[in-house]
Amino acid sequence: MQFKVGVWVPQGRLLMFTRNRALALSALLLGTTISIVSSAQEGPGLGVAATPEQVAAWSLTILPDGSGLPEGSGTAEIGAQIYAQKCLACHGQNGVEGPNDKLVGGHGSISSDAPVKTVGSYWPYATTVFDYIRRAMPLMQPQSLTNDETYALTAYLLELNDIIDSDQVMDAQTLPKVKMPNVDNFFWAYSPNQK
Repeated sequence: MQFKVGVWVPQGRLLMFTRNRALALSALLLGTTISIVSSAQEGPGLGVAATPEQVAAWSLTILPDGSGLPEGSGTAEIGAQIYAQKCLACHGQNGVEGPNDKLVGGHGSISSDAPVKTVGSYWPYATTVFDYIRRAMPLMQPQSLTNDETYALTAYLLELNDIIDSDQVMDAQTLPKVKMPNVDNFFWAYSPNQK
């Protein structure tokens, strides 16, 4: 047999199934599928079911319209003190100098070749800022902030980005009313009411 460069020469025998082999293989595959499905329904037998109280404690989602916001309030003045204690090491004195993400600035840069995505230039909803801080910050102690501290930090970041005045109180009623600079550049990929 001669070989040519770039030409594949098949070797070996074609695998053929007799009717009996095909039925045996089908039965084997069906049995394996049934076994996998039945064991998936039973579960791995690890852990215990979460209680309604445990589920409620982890139900932290805040929607853009403010649904899910907890009681509490805060101002930028109080937020500045909390920021100095719990955020400065990662985000810097003014929210731009730290080793982690910039939180301030970038206004007008989103449509440029070098966008700077910050709370003030990119985020579409003030409620999302609250949600993220409460859920994930500070980095080494997530979910350790009180609701009042989270409202105050949110107010401080909004004030640093010239979105609210320093004396405005942020709470479950006022936070959803804050219009973020980039909100019009976001849209729902599908309608939440669409079925």
